[in-house]
Amino acid sequence: MGTRYFLALFLILLVLGFEVQGDPVPQQEETASPALFTKVQESLLAYWDVAKAAAQKLYMKTYLPTMDEKIRDIYSKSTAAMTTYAGIFTDQVISLLKGEH
Repeated sequence: MGTRYFLALFLILLVLGFEVQGDPVPQQEETASPALFTKVQESLLAYWDVAKAAAQKLYMKTYLPTMDEKIRDIYSKSTAAMTTYAGIFTDQVISLLKGEH
């Protein structure tokens, strides 16, 4: 048990020692960081564009106009029904809270 505590204490002191020393980075490299950030951003945007194009291609390959119309119709009917039932439920709750029978 003693060696575990000694090892943990040693690692903590080692980390704190590196924190106290700081990062000896020359001033020249700080100006290079925006360029690095730009490169990383550009590569991420390129990956995003490739993924988006692949998703659009897959969507267009599997697109069925008749299914799209059915889905839109089902959505509009279900939202109309839910709006009606939500109105009825709201009226019932209000009448219960007011005490009207």
